[in-house]
Amino acid sequence: MNWGQIVEQSLASLLSPATLAYALAALGLAMHFGFAGLLNMGVAGFMALGAYGYAISVLTFGLPWWTGALVGLIAAALYALLLGVPTLRLRGDYLAIATIAAAEIVRLLFLTTAFDDVTGSADGLSGFHSSFRAANPIPPGTYGLGPWTYNENGWWVRIVGILTIAVAAILVLLLTRSPWGRVLKGIREDEDAVRALGKNVFAYKMQALVVGGVITAAGGILWVMPSAVNPNSFMTSTTFFIWTALLLGGAATVFGPLLGALIFWFVRAFLGVFLTELGRAGVLPFLSNAEAAALRDVLIGVALVLIVVFRPQGILGDKKELTFAQ
Repeated sequence: MNWGQIVEQSLASLLSPATLAYALAALGLAMHFGFAGLLNMGVAGFMALGAYGYAISVLTFGLPWWTGALVGLIAAALYALLLGVPTLRLRGDYLAIATIAAAEIVRLLFLTTAFDDVTGSADGLSGFHSSFRAANPIPPGTYGLGPWTYNENGWWVRIVGILTIAVAAILVLLLTRSPWGRVLKGIREDEDAVRALGKNVFAYKMQALVVGGVITAAGGILWVMPSAVNPNSFMTSTTFFIWTALLLGGAATVFGPLLGALIFWFVRAFLGVFLTELGRAGVLPFLSNAEAAALRDVLIGVALVLIVVFRPQGILGDKKELTFAQ
């Protein structure tokens, strides 16, 4: 087997736009579940709105890339308000069912042929990168070291992604350490007690849903910046992968989701290449490329089960802060 290729592709995944996008999405989910106790299973819906809001604004209306990004974030905030009004009074499994259904509605709306001229339907959208790349201050050329070698556009996406993650992490850190964040944690532990103290629990939940949704939408925007928008990228499996990253790093933490996303994509890339090489080398001759990808996702699913059973607090988390572990 080509171990050099396996290691190189695995290490390259650490700085991929997908990894950075998942880190942002997992951080937004941490605001929902880790700090507010909202069992949001519709993460992919927020990402889809951010991605499509950005792409449609730039491609259809000719807006600058940064304006398109703002449109995507505003769309996610409005979606959070629309979603929160009828669902935030639900708890536990009922909220999970409502959010996952809402995310599927969003995906199917972008998939339908009724809005084909705007959304591209099953073909998605592409060709909206010129404005973003025109703002690139990096001189043309190839830069980097080893598996982290990219051209100027590749580095531009990654720099924007890293800066966005830094701003989002600082924002979440400040919010969760403020009196507002302490009330939010109280709601996560016992919302009836917080309500008895005179706090508007619904308003706090709504604020957390909006903040986390906007951060998650930023992940969706970052995901499509170097490539294209496809509705199949925002399926339910995407939500489960982001939950895996969150629980791996630690749900009730700020830096846990970021670490979890890095580990998740490294392991996913390693398993993908490693299992494919096992099939090609004849060690597991029944493994085709498609079967290797399926087996990789099966192993990731098993890993998620084991994480929840044996270390529900994650790598950086504190088990005392997880309501689902009590």
